[in-house]
Amino acid sequence: MSNEQIDHVSPQESTASKSYAETLTPSQASTRPPPKVQQPKPQALPSRSTPSAILVSMRQKGNPILNHIKLLPWEYTETPADYVVGGTTCALFLSLKYHRLHPEYIYSRIRLLAGKYLLRILLVMVDIPNHEDSLKELSKTSLINNLTLVLCWSAPEAAHYLELFKSSENSQPTAIRTQQAQSYKESLIEFVTTPRSINKSDTASLISTFGSLQNAINAQPEQISAVPGWGEKKVRQWCNAVREDFKVESAKQMNNTSTRNTNRQQTNIFGRGDDVLPASVELQGNSEEAILSAELGQQS
Repeated sequence: MSNEQIDHVSPQESTASKSYAETLTPSQASTRPPPKVQQPKPQALPSRSTPSAILVSMRQKGNPILNHIKLLPWEYTETPADYVVGGTTCALFLSLKYHRLHPEYIYSRIRLLAGKYLLRILLVMVDIPNHEDSLKELSKTSLINNLTLVLCWSAPEAAHYLELFKSSENSQPTAIRTQQAQSYKESLIEFVTTPRSINKSDTASLISTFGSLQNAINAQPEQISAVPGWGEKKVRQWCNAVREDFKVESAKQMNNTSTRNTNRQQTNIFGRGDDVLPASVELQGNSEEAILSAELGQQS
């Protein structure tokens, strides 16, 4: 066959070659090189300025808290704090039992922190029965030295707090902010479901029965009990919620009550039977001196 015959292949021969390729066995086809696969490009992740693990001081070796840190990795490092749970967050661990034996220990540790962290946590293990005096002292110390006091009663609880602070390191403040109602319907449901036993379906049946919130508030208990799904408990809680006074009025009543009690106490102190202090006596300074001067005036 000449070169010209090789260059010019008929359509029948091309079809034959294709059918031959289709009739190849899997073992024969596997010998061919696989087609190139286009690999996806990796996404550029934001660089983290802080490590992903909880940094633990060498002082904490043997602390049972480390056995309960399982959700996040941790590693030993040289740090003035006991635990570093963020770029600007650290924690000091203190056992009240150890604090009673060595009360000066925590103050030396606080001095080592200096101003290196913005959020400084004092994680206190409450492991003694009579802890009121010790906690009062540590509360004052925390206020003076800009520490956040966190109490725990077990090693798993202390480990959970450390994991929680570390996992929330990059969280936004909105993560713990309550959701505000964005529409009138959401505000209505939030208002009506203030009593615990009333749910969203009860709100829908209440408004559909009376047509508006104002009519539902002004309705009598007998009318509200006719609403589908509203029993005696829900009716009673709803009526108490919409008819009781606001807390401002309650505060005024408490102030008036305390004022009356104070006046009664002053009457019991200064009034002795029918002998009452003369109106010319002004109670200034020490009340005991005023009583003594009044008695001397009556004797003269």
